Amino acid sequence: QDVLRRVLELAGWKTRHVRNITDVDDKTIRQSQAQGKTLTEFTDYWLGLFRADCAALNLLPPHVEPSAVAHIPQQIKLVETLMMKQHAYRTDDGSVYFRIDSFPEYGQLSRVRERELNTGASGRNLSDEYERESLADFALWKARKPEDGVNVWCAPWGEGRPGWHLECSCMSMHYLGESFDLHGGGVDLIFPHHENEIAQSQAATGKPFAAHWFHTTHLLVENRKMSKSEGNLFTLQDLRDKGFSPMETRFVLLSGRYGQPLNFTLESLSAARAALKKLARAAASLSAGAAEISHAQLAGQSASLSADNPFAAAWEALKDDLNVSEALGQTFVALKDAGKFTDPTASWLGFQRIMHALGLALPAADDEATASAPAKAQELASRRWAAKKEKNWQLADECRAQLTALGWAMQDAKDDYKLTPLK
Repeated sequence: QDVLRRVLELAGWKTRHVRNITDVDDKTIRQSQAQGKTLTEFTDYWLGLFRADCAALNLLPPHVEPSAVAHIPQQIKLVETLMMKQHAYRTDDGSVYFRIDSFPEYGQLSRVRERELNTGASGRNLSDEYERESLADFALWKARKPEDGVNVWCAPWGEGRPGWHLECSCMSMHYLGESFDLHGGGVDLIFPHHENEIAQSQAATGKPFAAHWFHTTHLLVENRKMSKSEGNLFTLQDLRDKGFSPMETRFVLLSGRYGQPLNFTLESLSAARAALKKLARAAASLSAGAAEISHAQLAGQSASLSADNPFAAAWEALKDDLNVSEALGQTFVALKDAGKFTDPTASWLGFQRIMHALGLALPAADDEATASAPAKAQELASRRWAAKKEKNWQLADECRAQLTALGWAMQDAKDDYKLTPLK
């Protein structure tokens, strides 16, 4: 999503990026109470970690980052509107549900068929323990339960707290208007979350909610779904502890197509390190003393690159449905042919545009000896460095032996290494 925003801005579009913080739900209430913390103390801690990771990964900060707790009045008002228009109803315990049968367009985004929605009457549904008329109806407001503690708010129909779907609609419409251009999220949110957002928003306003939707697909780790139970869930700090930088992580995560699953491996991080070093050497060569160009300055340049710019093909790939893998490929192809760089200034601007679009903050260029090492030696050095960080001493020794056989020595420093030819 960060790459999408960057490409839009570099292409000349004006953006207003809203990133919602949904800081009240079953999990946050349950876990905050288990830890003896207030809801605010609990969510602020995790929000701090999240923002730190975003900064480390070089994500552009959103223009607005609202929290659900800070927008309870807007949520109560939306529920009142839906109840007045007969799209919502109150149950005996004080909960409020959206009546899906009242919104015929329900399911158009996810293409869920009407027969797949269980709209039969129910006395009590065990999934959320609230009464409702139909199994398909979803909660707009959840009545107070003893386990909620003090985490409840007063509404005309009784004490309780908002439902997750309601929170997102209210914050989106409050800062972007009743209709806006683009809504992002993961594919796992299409149904029911985004479908419910559309239903409650459009039922209330009578206007289209989001004109376009941008969904990213799941991440695999070592060809398995990422989860705690599988033991293959890595935080950014976990990867740092293994010796990999946030920028190497970013490179791997953006290198695939957003609509196709990406298989994340530790080996891919080693390959990312080698690629970033190659790009850093290219940047040192292309800049030739030129001043660094900011994202804002690049956005002020022409929205397109001339056809004879060496990096024009990479830029066109990014504009073609964010084809990042093709853009990276075209970038490395361009770097192989130094004869194309007849206009150093234009070439530097083109290269910088691609780096800014991808959000890549490049490391310092390698020393001359490391830069001149053959690709095989650089790959072995990267693998050995990663193995050393993982305390895989056997693999590290094997890589060092292969480097020696190639005629190269690897000298380790605290945060990096360099290669020198054996005499």
